[in-house]
Formats: sequence, C-alpha cells, structure tokens
Amino acid sequence: MSSLLLFLLLFLTLGRASALEFRYHSNREIEEYLVQVSNSNPDVTYLYSIGQSVKGQQLWALALGLSPRRHTVGIPEFKYVANMHGNEVLGRVLLLQLIDDLLRGYRNNETWSLQLLNSTRIHILPTMNPDGFDAADTHCVFSRGRANNNGVDLNRNFPDAFAGLQQQQEEQREAEVRAVIGWLRTESFVLSANLHGGALVASYPYDNSKRGSELVGGASLTPDSDVFVHLAKVYSHSHASMHRGNVCSDSGPFPDGVTNGYRWYPLAGGMQDYNYVWSQCLELTLELSCCKFPPVDQLPALWTENRKSLLAFIQQVHLGVKGRVVNGSGLPVQNALVEVKGRKNMFPFRTDKHGEYYRLLLPGNYSFTVTYPGHEVLTETLNVPHGPDQYSAMKHDFLLRRIPTTTGHTSANLNSAGQTSANVNSAGQTSANLNSAGQTSANLNSAGNLNGGGATVRPAWAGLSVGLGLVAALRSRIG
Repeated sequence: MSSLLLFLLLFLTLGRASALEFRYHSNREIEEYLVQVSNSNPDVTYLYSIGQSVKGQQLWALALGLSPRRHTVGIPEFKYVANMHGNEVLGRVLLLQLIDDLLRGYRNNETWSLQLLNSTRIHILPTMNPDGFDAADTHCVFSRGRANNNGVDLNRNFPDAFAGLQQQQEEQREAEVRAVIGWLRTESFVLSANLHGGALVASYPYDNSKRGSELVGGASLTPDSDVFVHLAKVYSHSHASMHRGNVCSDSGPFPDGVTNGYRWYPLAGGMQDYNYVWSQCLELTLELSCCKFPPVDQLPALWTENRKSLLAFIQQVHLGVKGRVVNGSGLPVQNALVEVKGRKNMFPFRTDKHGEYYRLLLPGNYSFTVTYPGHEVLTETLNVPHGPDQYSAMKHDFLLRRIPTTTGHTSANLNSAGQTSANVNSAGQTSANLNSAGQTSANLNSAGNLNGGGATVRPAWAGLSVGLGLVAALRSRIG
C-alpha cells in the first residue's frame, strides 16, 4: 500500500473521529470536546469555568471571537446557556453543534461566521446543571433530573427584585446560581438566552410582578418590552415552526410563537428577570422542543429547525446604540447612569469599568440622559437609524463636564475600587458614595451638590412577591 494511500486513510479516519455526532454526550465528553476545540482554535476560542456544581463538576464556558480571552471595547458580549434543568437536554446538543458550525464557517471564510465572530464575543455554556443531567431519564414530560443535586430548581433560585431586598442574600443560593451571578459580574453581557424544553415558544421578561403598573393586560412588562417582543419574534419567525404558535398539544396557543413569561405562568427567582434587572442584560427563555428529552433520531432535524434562529438571535446584540462616557480629559467614566426617556428601569443602566454602555433599541429617536456625581447632567436626542444588519450598533460617546467647585464644597471622587469617599462640606453635609455594586443612595440637590441620604438602595418595585397559583402549579414542570 502506497504512503499516499495510507495518508489518505489516516486523514479520512481522523475526519470521521473528529466530527461532532448527533447524540447526547456525557458531561465528560462535553468537557473533552470543549478542550479539543479550544486547543485546536486558540486564536478564536477560550475555554474557562465559571464555577462548580454541587457535586463539584466544572461549569465550562467557551468564548468565541477575535479576542476570546478578554473584552474588547466596542465589541458586545453575548451568551447562550443550556441545560439549566437537567432533564431538558436539547440545548446541550444545539450549543455543541453551534460551536462546531461557527468554527467550520470561520475556517472556511464564510461571510456569516466571519461577521459574527469579528463583531461579537460569544460565550456558550452547554450545561448549567450537569448533576441534574446525570440523574435524568429519557421521559418526555415527567423525567427525573430537573433540579440540581440538592433538589432545587435553579430557575426559581435567583434573587428576585419583586421579593424585597431581604430575600437577596447570595450566600443562600445554590452553587450553580452563585456561579452564574459571579459570571454576570465578570462580563458585561448585553444579550442572552437560556435554552429549555417541554414547549415551543420564546418567552420574555418579566416572569414575576408586584401587581403594579408593570401589569398590562395580564402581562408583566419591562420598560424595554418593545425590544423584548422583537427579540422573541426574531427567534420564533426564524424557526421552522415556532412562529405557528400552537405546535405542542399541551401548551399554548402562543401568537407568533412568543409569550410574556408572567402571562404564561408567574414564577419567582427566574434567571431571565435577574439578568435584566440586576445585570442590564436582556435575556429570553427559549423553549425548543415539545419533548424534554427528544429521541436521538430527531436531533439532526431539530438542529436544522433551530440553526437559523440561533444565529439570527446572536446578531440582535448589535441593535441600538453603544459607546463610552468620558470626562473632560477623555478618560472613561465608570458607573455613570445612562438612561433613556420613557424606559425607567428598576436599577438604571450604568457604564462599566471601560466607561462603556450598550442600549438595545429599535430604530427611532430617543432622548438620553447621562448623570454622574460632580458633573453636569447631559441630555441628548439620538436617532437610531438601523437595526443589527450592519453588525454594529450606532456608536455615540457622551462627554461629561465637571461642575465647578466652590470654597467649602467638595465633590465625590471614585477610589480605585470604584467607590466614592464621603466628604464633608462647609455646611456639615456629607457626600454620598457609590458602593461596589455601582449603586448609590445619593441625589443631586438644586445647587448641584451631592447629598447622601444613607438609605439602602431599593428597586422601584420592591416588596410583594407573587404566588405562582394554580396555573404555575400545573406548569411547574415546564420552563
């Protein structure tokens, strides 16, 4: 046998061995695959762990992009999370296929992949609940493994802004939830989706309510509900059948294949509400199969049905406006409030350590107000001319001017930890400070001086948690 023939046989064998099969990979196999991918593509991938499960299994995430190891100013952060419920397993398969698809496209210089990876840093967490997956069986509806190893539903375990601050202690959360919370603090995510099974619908926040002004026609709506509905419809209408709205016989109907989470069934402690309220990241919950554990022979077709939607949804991270807030010296300003008129968030959106902000907005005119202690309030009207088709949101930087200080008055200054020191002015008043989470209890008085009230920061809606009721009881195994 010639050496050329031997080489060809070896090449074909390795090619078949490295191909990603359509099956349910074990947690160990997923880890091995991610390590292989990272080692083979070090220029555009970076493998890291966000923490460990209750049983000590690593929660592996793979970052993809031109600068996979670290954030690049102007490049938005996006994430997909799957297998939050251990017995809802399709998401594991889809995200592994998505990784494979993106990298094959990139190596083949395919435009769609180059555009996504050149403009976006994409993070993929194939399993948030590996312990639950290990305990799961293959039943379509009532299989074991939904909860983590402590028997806790992870999608009911996040701090809930509607339940009052006394219920927000993070040390009481499950290991997997604490890992995600830490992840959200490490990366400034702009857009996200978590992948589930048991229905076929794109669900958007809020999942909970205090039964206040946010309730409209039975839905609990965020200030960005127009953007959320758009995002949900992008996924459902790019999907082969989700947009029909009544595909699964035991759920729905869902017009256009989308629903408000609270309208479907209320739940407290959900991950998508936490992302939006506490981390200014817009997240959807994607229910991707009527069966929680689809038969293996259906996996290729399910990937085909979801591929276009998964890619189109990533592109939506380029909606709206992005930029930096800088001071008179051109230096970035961290923790500046960037607010849009008519969109009053529980916790206002703030700039990150790079002075960056990202606001997902549909095309139109918007009035922005930017505030920061010791600086003049800045208000500007911006026109958002296009959607995400250019793979970049509109860029706009805000320049803040310092308020001139007078004798006997001092302004608050950020220390290296991002906190402001409390100073005493000539009237004996103290200036307030921003805490390490970027929250402030201060207000500017009419003279432009920053006075501290010393009160604990509370969301605009804090107090009443909502019971799930009969509907939630019936739906407790979904979502």
